[in-house]
Amino acid sequence: MTPEKVLAHSPKILDQSEREYFFKTGYLLKERFVSDGWLSRLRKVTERMINKSRQFSVSNETFDLEPEHTADSPKLRRLTQPVDHDPLYWEFASDSVITDLAEDLLGPNIKFHHSKLNFKWFGGGEEVKWHQDIQFWPHTNYDVLTVGVYLEDVAADMAPMGVIPGSHQGPLYDLYDHDNEWTGHIRSEDVPGVGAETARYIDGPAGTITVHNCRSIHGSPPNWSDRPRPLFLCAYSAGDALPITDLVARGQHGDEVVRGSRARWARFDPRPVLMPPDWSRIGHKSIFQHQQAEQTQGM
Repeated sequence: MTPEKVLAHSPKILDQSEREYFFKTGYLLKERFVSDGWLSRLRKVTERMINKSRQFSVSNETFDLEPEHTADSPKLRRLTQPVDHDPLYWEFASDSVITDLAEDLLGPNIKFHHSKLNFKWFGGGEEVKWHQDIQFWPHTNYDVLTVGVYLEDVAADMAPMGVIPGSHQGPLYDLYDHDNEWTGHIRSEDVPGVGAETARYIDGPAGTITVHNCRSIHGSPPNWSDRPRPLFLCAYSAGDALPITDLVARGQHGDEVVRGSRARWARFDPRPVLMPPDWSRIGHKSIFQHQQAEQTQGM
């Protein structure tokens, strides 16, 4: 749906001005949006997953581990598809305040796309270079967004996510290098032109949520603080935005309708979208592995 059509529907949880701000800037911040009760439950299940990761020494389809990860000192980059590993994550992603928020920004018919939990571990949790999301998982249009929930307090020195306001209305960038290898980040020679100096770095107390459009340029520096920065991310699409690749087919809930009904017509944005590599041929890796040019291990 166009922003005008979305705005014509009465919001469930956002103010109209907040919706207008999102459409203008490509991002939104709401502090203490998630209740303490939900945060407590999400933290408990996340702690169980961290403990489970101790039995692994290399990354696999569930855990993306930093090279220094050990059983005694776990150091996670990502829990892949949390909603597939514990029903509590799916309960939250499919029917909670963040689903209401996604509906307010995408319209009455929305689908779940995928989830991940990025930890940004303390003591140097890895940088995420400037990138846009939609090139990783292209759709027929750009009404796709990601909602992130900070499970702990995030201060300015903990490498909060930075978003470049208005970048969703600019160009899509090539995430391949000059040797046609997928890097998962904007080329270094293009970075001076993206407006990184205007980036809004989103910190806030536990329960703060971030929202960004799939075309918005975003990233985060290494976390050199003494605390990890767990960020639970859920991506949603409008009902008429159809995935072009089969990436979501790997998840139990990929492309599942969570509000309204399934669209009978697909909507195509006339702007082109960059296609990612054929993951089925080369094996899928996380953005961290691509950006750090790591070889796939234990996948």
